[in-house]
Amino acid sequence: MTLGKRMKMQKFTKLGLVTVLLTLPQMTIAQDVDTTPSNADIGYIFTTFMFLVTGFLVFFMAAGFAMLEAGLVRGKNVAMQLTKNVALFSLAALFYYILGYNLMYPGDAWTIQGILGSFSVTELEAVGLAETETDLSYASVGSDFFFQLMFCAATASIVSGAVAERIKLWPFLVFVIVLTSVIYPIQASWKWGAGFLDEMGFLDFAGSTVVHSVGGWAALTGAIILGPRLGKYKDGKVNPMPGSNLALATLGTFILWLGWFGFNGGSQLYMDTAGNVADISRIFANTNTAAAAGAVAALILTQLLYTKPDLTMILNGALAGLVSITAEPLTPSLFEATLIGAVGGLIVVFAVPMLDKLKIDDVVGAIPVHLFAGIWGTIAVVFTNGDASLGTQITSIIVVGGFVVLASSAVWLFLKATTGLRVSEEAETLGLDRSELGMEAYPDFSKIS
Repeated sequence: MTLGKRMKMQKFTKLGLVTVLLTLPQMTIAQDVDTTPSNADIGYIFTTFMFLVTGFLVFFMAAGFAMLEAGLVRGKNVAMQLTKNVALFSLAALFYYILGYNLMYPGDAWTIQGILGSFSVTELEAVGLAETETDLSYASVGSDFFFQLMFCAATASIVSGAVAERIKLWPFLVFVIVLTSVIYPIQASWKWGAGFLDEMGFLDFAGSTVVHSVGGWAALTGAIILGPRLGKYKDGKVNPMPGSNLALATLGTFILWLGWFGFNGGSQLYMDTAGNVADISRIFANTNTAAAAGAVAALILTQLLYTKPDLTMILNGALAGLVSITAEPLTPSLFEATLIGAVGGLIVVFAVPMLDKLKIDDVVGAIPVHLFAGIWGTIAVVFTNGDASLGTQITSIIVVGGFVVLASSAVWLFLKATTGLRVSEEAETLGLDRSELGMEAYPDFSKIS
């Protein structure tokens, strides 16, 4: 080795020693402060993240409802239907925060134990969890609130489609405020807020009754009190009123199908263990196969009954399959989930003409999909979950249904007596886009040859 190389080596050695000496105190400090997250921290982080991700999947269902309804109403009412969907979601977000969330999840602050929750405004944790004793066994309040809000808004969306094309905008929005801030949270607290139905042993994993049947009961009472659209039932005949755009309706159905993975998957409530993650994947698979079975069942049955498949029935068959599996998407096998979803699809095909015979005008088929399939899904829990009791499931369906029918009817009838619910015959004939919004009608693609 040359002299020059030796001198360079000595320089590097001295520099290395100085660097080590300077960094030793820092290394000691770093060893003293353990920044490794605990198992509780990790569970809290992953469960919170799950709620945020599945929550915005359920949020996307708002777009699905909007597209489905826009496609199934006539062209002259499309803008009104879209207006209602944006407004109802926004009002649900505000009033669930102001009143609904704590009414639904009162914790230890029940006004009437197990029956009526807490009347208070939602509050989130401090920024960065500063100076708080946070329960790390679950998830952040913000993520839980965000996730549960999406279920509340979905309930209101169910009502929107059933009463379309003849209801005034502002009375409808008043009903939405009462539904999302009072009616929905109170009955949901009975199960999901650890209320009296939960203590009885009622099982409803993601809301076949708590969400879908509630929206269906509210829609049914509204449709009956409003009455059918002009010309729908005349001279003992049912006059078809084709929707404006079946492409939009189909897009809406697929968006809802996608959002349902968040709806059911997030209802596992925890993503802190390998077992919970495996269960979430099982829920996804069962949810998907139930939807597919519902669509295929409707496809085959409409071919047999009407000699040709009916697209709107197939779309609603898929949605009915999803509603049917929502009460218990975890415990069924894939085969059992297929059967549950298929029955939901069959229910829709038979229920739609039954409502027409009763002259109950449901524009988008929300009542068969969400109410009838929701009841079926709630009962079907007993076939795959050994903890379920048929008597308890039926009792809970009756209790929730009775409460929602009475409360919704009171609100609908009050609005009818004060502001009026229904637009004039002239306005309905002209179309709500022009009469209520002052807009030109949306192009009616159903009339394009």
